[in-house]
Amino acid sequence: MPVPVIAVTGCTGAVGGSVAQLLAEAGASQRLLARSPERAPTFAGAEIRASEYADAASSTAALEGVDVLFMVSAHETADRVDQHRAFIDAAASAGVRHVVYTSFHAAGPEAVFTLARDHGATEEHLRGSGLDWTFLRDSFYLDFAPHLVGEDGVIRGPAGQGRYAPVARADVARCAAAVLQDPAAHRGRTYELTGRESLTMAEVAATIAGATGSEVTFHDETIEEAYASRASYGAPDWQVDAWVSTYTSIASGEQDVVSGDVLDLTGRVPRTLAEHLAAEGR
Repeated sequence: MPVPVIAVTGCTGAVGGSVAQLLAEAGASQRLLARSPERAPTFAGAEIRASEYADAASSTAALEGVDVLFMVSAHETADRVDQHRAFIDAAASAGVRHVVYTSFHAAGPEAVFTLARDHGATEEHLRGSGLDWTFLRDSFYLDFAPHLVGEDGVIRGPAGQGRYAPVARADVARCAAAVLQDPAAHRGRTYELTGRESLTMAEVAATIAGATGSEVTFHDETIEEAYASRASYGAPDWQVDAWVSTYTSIASGEQDVVSGDVLDLTGRVPRTLAEHLAAEGR
């Protein structure tokens, strides 16, 4: 029986690169897809192919002979959903059987976090594609929490007393690698990948302060303050909406979910923020 071929996108990034490494360590047959193939990591037994989500021809060619596809969501752009749809259609044309997609918690058209609506639209397209699918609905990444702190030591955003359960990218990668090596067992399943603790932004600030020895606090902005404080970046409206709704989705309670799916998929409890900061040497 031929060995299934797994294609990994996002291999030059943190999650995709970690998944590729884990698959290589497991001896899986994989094909790494990258917009810039020269930047792709090299692993024994892994092919490297050029591919761009929006380019149907390159994607179809790169995916021919692939059985299972790990699809990391594209970079945040105004046309991200169109890119996703084009890539999924290319996968179907190439004969891919199963797509494992990195989605987001609470994905859907009514999500408070605006980018989760993109993920909802992508999930909908996958459901209608004829392909088998598995959705890994990640919470916000734990790795990003320290970057929320401004130069003045303040986290600013309209999160109120809302809670969220951020997940480490390393935990997401381990979950993805487990699913990719036994996709049939996860066909049609949606997993909520969260950390094991639900935190307020004030608690995030206090944890970072304790780990770094620096003063870190949280300022609960109003919606008006949030938009005004981000206006100087000159970002497009959709991007600013995404930044602000990161916090309003937490305030709404939408992100206050702690799941056991990371433990179930990997056999390991997910990292806490304190554990992540310690592992990163902060």
